[in-house]
Amino acid sequence: MTEISRYARDMADRVEAFVREKVVPFESDPRRDHHGAPTDELLMDLRAMAREAGVLTPHIKADGSHLTQRETAVVLIRSGLSPLGPLACNTMAPDEGNMYLIGHVGSPALKERFLKPLVEGRGRSAFFMTEPAEWGGAGSDPSMMKTTCRRDGDHWVINGRKTFITGAQGAMVGIVMAASAEEDTKGGACMFLVDLPDDAIRIDEVPDTIDSSMPGGHATLTIDNLRVPASQMLGSPGEGFKYAQVRLSPARLSHCMRWLGTCMRAHEIASDYACRRHAFGKQLIEHEGVGFMLAENEILIKQCELMIDWCAGVLDTGSLGTVESSMAKVSVSEALMKIADNCVQVMGGTGVTERTIVEQAFREVRAFRIYDGPTEVHKWSLAKKIRRDWRKAQEAKAQTGAQTESQPA
Repeated sequence: MTEISRYARDMADRVEAFVREKVVPFESDPRRDHHGAPTDELLMDLRAMAREAGVLTPHIKADGSHLTQRETAVVLIRSGLSPLGPLACNTMAPDEGNMYLIGHVGSPALKERFLKPLVEGRGRSAFFMTEPAEWGGAGSDPSMMKTTCRRDGDHWVINGRKTFITGAQGAMVGIVMAASAEEDTKGGACMFLVDLPDDAIRIDEVPDTIDSSMPGGHATLTIDNLRVPASQMLGSPGEGFKYAQVRLSPARLSHCMRWLGTCMRAHEIASDYACRRHAFGKQLIEHEGVGFMLAENEILIKQCELMIDWCAGVLDTGSLGTVESSMAKVSVSEALMKIADNCVQVMGGTGVTERTIVEQAFREVRAFRIYDGPTEVHKWSLAKKIRRDWRKAQEAKAQTGAQTESQPA
């Protein structure tokens, strides 16, 4: 397993100090849109502070190289100690995953034009994949994608609809996925880098959602004859789903990292409350019902740390880590839901108010159980693997004439 460098550990310490000392005071800043999300004005003020503190985009070094996944974990967990931390440090979703994808697949020209401003924190990005359910489009099943792209000279023309596109409103860079209508691509998907805003992309709605940490919300939009130069295709025609796999596992895991940091902070707040608050003649924490919930949180936090580190180590070997990231996403998201719920419960009435981030942590983690694949989809995928492995084992035994354990001799 790869070692975590002194550089990464020092950077993580600097990120934590910055978030706790500089970012936390802005949690009550009123600069929020009508959906409750931080405005871009607040975002840029925070990033200016991060730039000055030397912790902007801390997971990417000055030479453009990325930290390992294990190193990224120690940094991103610390950035998540405030819901505003990832925004300030430029480790937020979907930008962190988009930067990773462009860095691994993009040509030098595309990196200079689209990746550089994102790494420098000069704007936000969006990943256009999910489509409206009422349209019969792609959600957890990407093979259902109905947005299409076709060649037109030295351009591609894209038409379709997208929904729950995080940060689309106000973004400067977009990665658009579309199913190719060209025969030589065999119906495969294509990815395109586009400048935003574009008149051909119309935002129809930005719904109110249970979470409120991401600028721009989660837009539903229509793509009407969007013309993109062929030079802005990310990778090769028809290979979009393959490239999506490059982004998928690391982005899925980095969600676990950031929200673990948020829940660790929520646990700190709830623990402090339980030690200060008295009821029925003693501190709340002395009542087993309360103390046991906080003890359970400690156990779950450690389990999350270990699960993230294990999956990150697998990714660092060069593996796509599809199975491992599914396991981590299920394990961590469900554990964080329990941690956040315990924190709310321990704090009683105060826990459901906006006086602390505990209430927000609960809302954000509830949404996290759905995006990047709901728990049930990941479990279904893992069950399919169990079945595949069983079939292979049966075939191997049939070739040798061996009996299965469940069969009598």
